[in-house]
Amino acid sequence: MTTPRPVCLITGASAGIGAACAVLAAQRGYDLLLSYRSDAAGADAVKQRAEAAGARVVLVQADVAEPDAIDRLYATLDAEFGRIDALINNAGAIDAIARLTDMDHARLTRIFAVNVVGAMLVAKGAVQRMEAQGDGGNIVNISSAAARLGSGGQFVDYAATKGAIDTFTKGLSDEVAPNGIRVNAVRPGIIETDIHGKAGAAERVEHLGPMTPMRRSGSAQEVATSVLYLMSDDASYITGAFLDVTGGR
Repeated sequence: MTTPRPVCLITGASAGIGAACAVLAAQRGYDLLLSYRSDAAGADAVKQRAEAAGARVVLVQADVAEPDAIDRLYATLDAEFGRIDALINNAGAIDAIARLTDMDHARLTRIFAVNVVGAMLVAKGAVQRMEAQGDGGNIVNISSAAARLGSGGQFVDYAATKGAIDTFTKGLSDEVAPNGIRVNAVRPGIIETDIHGKAGAAERVEHLGPMTPMRRSGSAQEVATSVLYLMSDDASYITGAFLDVTGGR
């Protein structure tokens, strides 16, 4: 009898770190439910790459800032797969570089709705199902080195949301560890993705990469490898931990 492939939900999977995680998870034996907010073409390209690696892949358009979208995401998961073994909580928002004095209520509300409230509600849905299944699970939250560095004069709002994710990671890990669910976070540093362009500073990678102790920027693939390590049996006694993928920064 063939053993079913484990199921991994990845939010924000149409590009960057989420896309790299999806392809690597497929290569490591997972079937995938992938969410994306607006880049349908990017999500479909990731789907094709993951399917080529042997995974069954279902795409769902979902803005995690909207509770109804999260409900739809999990309704699709339940209907298509009937279980969840791992969550990569990756969806995130960032805005243009600015000082706090130039940030308005709408900007702050949006970034916290996606990066904190949305991430917590997505994790809630995963925990509910993992606890009901009774055989544990893995959650990896994508935080940021900004949680430690503060990002003053650039995006203290984004940094603050990732600080909240770090606190949430530790608290949730303690809450669900007795049920065999491990919760960890990866904190990427200067990584070659389009997040910098979204912040209006595409040159940040080229400028800041050589300033790290390792004298280079990192890749989405290097972050994905770290995420999949935390989901693996090799990390079976690790929970409530933070893995910095920063080149020493």
